Amino acid sequence: MWQYEKKLQYPVKIKRPNPKLAQIIISQYGGPDGELGASLRYLSQRFSMPYPELKGLLTDIGTEELGHLEMIGAIVYQLTRNLTPEQIKTGGFDAYFVDHTTGVYPASAAGVPFTAAYVQSKGDCITDLHEDLAAEQKARTTYDNILRFVDDPDVADPIKFLREREIVHYQRFGEGLRLATDRLDSKNFYAFNPSFDKKK
Repeated sequence: MWQYEKKLQYPVKIKRPNPKLAQIIISQYGGPDGELGASLRYLSQRFSMPYPELKGLLTDIGTEELGHLEMIGAIVYQLTRNLTPEQIKTGGFDAYFVDHTTGVYPASAAGVPFTAAYVQSKGDCITDLHEDLAAEQKARTTYDNILRFVDDPDVADPIKFLREREIVHYQRFGEGLRLATDRLDSKNFYAFNPSFDKKK
């Protein structure tokens, strides 16, 4: 169960439209390392986590990623609202506009629609936590890449906030992995290791 506070986790107040920036930032909405995939990954993995602390960790971070998805949507919307036909054309936004007008659509910067193939949930505690650590670093790298192209402080500010949260999530997943490895012994460290199968 969630309680939703009707405001963004961090303010987004962009004054100048920029469809070129919107086209790269949208990758963190529905791209391979974006916030939609992150939220679905963590909120799916939590069901098979063996310890309540890890279930809680995945629920908390997965929920926060939904808040980040909302922020990215707000950034993309604010960068594309009230565009003139000339801005659409000169900004290279015409192909996107034809399919989606200025609606926020989950896709990568390359225009590839979101797919569930971006989400991994293996059901093995160690495997999933390593997946999560890697996912946070990939998201951080994507934000680094986005920041290389951003010269508007109104855009850079919330992107830097989101980048910092990826680092914090990476640290929390590292703590979760430590908790898991401390509690798992040699007989259940790998949940279905054939060498420990009593039936054989």
